[in-house]
Amino acid sequence: MLYVGISDAPAWVVARANTLAEWRGWTPFAGLQAPYSLLNRDMERELLPVAEELGLTVAAWAPLASGVLAGGGSSRVDQAALTERERAAARAVREVANDLGARPAQVALAWIRARSSAVIPLCGMSSVDQAAENVEGLGSHPAG
Repeated sequence: MLYVGISDAPAWVVARANTLAEWRGWTPFAGLQAPYSLLNRDMERELLPVAEELGLTVAAWAPLASGVLAGGGSSRVDQAALTERERAAARAVREVANDLGARPAQVALAWIRARSSAVIPLCGMSSVDQAAENVEGLGSHPAG
C-alpha cells in the first residue's frame, strides 16, 4: 500500500490535491505535517478542519514551541524575543503542571492530543528523561 503525505501546505492545496486524486483514481494524502502548539495554533483555522474532514493524520512539529512550553528555559530560543502572550502561555502551562503534579511538557502535549484525535505531536528530545516525559504526556491526559 502506498501512503502519501504533505508538509507545510495551505488547506486549499491539500483539499484540491485530494479531490484531484479522488477524481483521477490516484492515491490521496494520508497525512500532513505542520507546526502546532499552544503558541502556534494557526492550523486550527483551516488545516486541522480539512484534515479531520478528509480523515488525514496530522504530524504536528514543534509541539513544545522549541522548548518554550517544556518548562525549562530553552537554549534554542532567545527568551527576550518572546512576546508577553508567549511568556504568559508558558507560565500558565507551568502552573497547570504544578497543580497536577505533572511536567510542563506533559501538559502541553496532552493539550494537543485533547484538541483532535487526528493530531500526533512530533517530539524532539535530547535525553532519555525527556523521552520518558514526552511519552507520559502523549499516553495520558494529566487533567484526568
